[in-house]
Order: sequence, then structure tokens, then C-alpha cells
Amino acid sequence: MSTDPIITDQPIPPAQVPSSLKSRLRLHQQFPSERMDEKRDFMVYLPPRYEAEPDRRYPTLYLQDGQNLFDPDTSFIPGKYWRVGETADELILDGAIEPLVIVGIYNTGVRRIDEYTHIEDKRLGGGQADAYGQMLVKELKPFVDHRCRTLPGIENCGLGGSSLGGLVSMYLALRYSWVFGKLAVMSPSVWWRNRAILKTVAQIKRKPELRIWLDIGTQEGQRALLDARALKTALVNKRWKLGEDLCYTEVEGGQHDEVAWSQRVAPMLQFLFPPRH
Repeated sequence: MSTDPIITDQPIPPAQVPSSLKSRLRLHQQFPSERMDEKRDFMVYLPPRYEAEPDRRYPTLYLQDGQNLFDPDTSFIPGKYWRVGETADELILDGAIEPLVIVGIYNTGVRRIDEYTHIEDKRLGGGQADAYGQMLVKELKPFVDHRCRTLPGIENCGLGGSSLGGLVSMYLALRYSWVFGKLAVMSPSVWWRNRAILKTVAQIKRKPELRIWLDIGTQEGQRALLDARALKTALVNKRWKLGEDLCYTEVEGGQHDEVAWSQRVAPMLQFLFPPRH
């Protein structure tokens, strides 16, 4: 199968997003892969003045569950979405973060559990994260780098997600430490396969140069809270330093849903992509 994608590259209809954003959100449909069975959609957010400054290049953040990030009509619960575009615009225009390109990779529905887990569970399935990671790193990212004015280097490339999306992002950022230097892990599903991700962290032989945002809501359940604390401890044991290259936040009253995650987008972006001076 050819890896040359036959896709659409079109603005989102104006009724779905604010007019200030619609011309800078580009929907790419049916991106093919030689490593995954299903084609997938993804959305690219371009920062303000992207077209006005044609010589400028930008860092990039790849986020899982792309349909929940930019468009209230495609979100898992219609109307409840992360407001990533609106939030990034506000922070960039205020000078609070570095302008960046954000790529939202849509999940494939019934295959989401398979793609977002790195080890198979006898009851729940899964275990296809390695193939998903190869698609992302070897096919999708090169395509984005070719089509958009991105900056090279791990210090300019981030990865993130929530729930199982947070889990797979944690795993892939460690596996591809020469690709990703920034990581957003929101409400991660540490519980998967008897907390297997903790073993993955414990097996790190050399701490990568990876700046990590990790959070959990206090209303996500006691088990989730304890799991997030265990992941934080595992990272600290591998020499990540709180307040330096690791930000751990327990959000009072935070729940496990898109509205809660939307409220964490701003501080996450500020930690991972502070303005350059």
C-alpha cells in the first residue's frame, strides 16, 4: 500500500467553531497507514499569524482523541470538548506560551482500546500501541512536518492525551525518546494490566530528556488518584524533579471527562511550551 495519503485539507465549517479559528483548523481525512489496518482522520491547528509569517517555524504537540479537542460537534459527548484551539489562541496572543502547531489524532472508535494500550489484557484485549506508535512517528509525523512549518528536535515536539490516551502517550514518549521531549499525561489509565506502565517506567535505564505534565482529578475515584500518585513516584524515582521537568497536579473536584480536561489545557501548555525570551 502506498503511504502517499489521499486526503482532504479543508477548513472546518464555520458553524462548528469560532470564526477566528475556522480558517486555521485543517481537517485531514482518511490518512492511510502501512502499519495499521484502518485509515484515520486528524486535525491540525495552526497558530495566529501562521500565514502572515511565512518564514517562521513552530514546535508541535500531538494529542490523542482528536475528535474531542477542537470541535464540539465531533466530541464523544457533543458540545463537551477540550477547547484546545480557543485556549491556545488566547495564550499565544497574550504571550503566555510559544506559538505552536497542534495535531489532534482521531481515535478509530472500536479499535481505540487496542491502539492505546501497549500490552494485551486477556479480558479486555489491547496491545497494539507499538504499531500505533510506528504509524504516528514514521508516517503521520513526517507528513505533518512536510506540510507544516515545524521545528526539528525533541525539545520542539510534544505528545499527550487523557485516560487511555494518557497511558499510550506515556508509553510512546518513553519508547521514542529521540522524538518527543514534552509530554502531557492527563488522568492516565495507570490501572491497565495491573499497572503495567509502572513497570515500564521502572525499567528505564537512562532518564530521557522529557518534560512531563501529569495530572489527576480528585473526583475520578480513589483508585485513579492512588495510581496517579504511584506514577508520579515512579518518575521521581527515575530522577524527574518536581517543579522542574515534572509538574504533578491534583485538581480539586476534577472529574474524568472532556470538560475537566479542557480546564487543564492552559496550565499544561504553559508548562510545556513557555514563551521563549
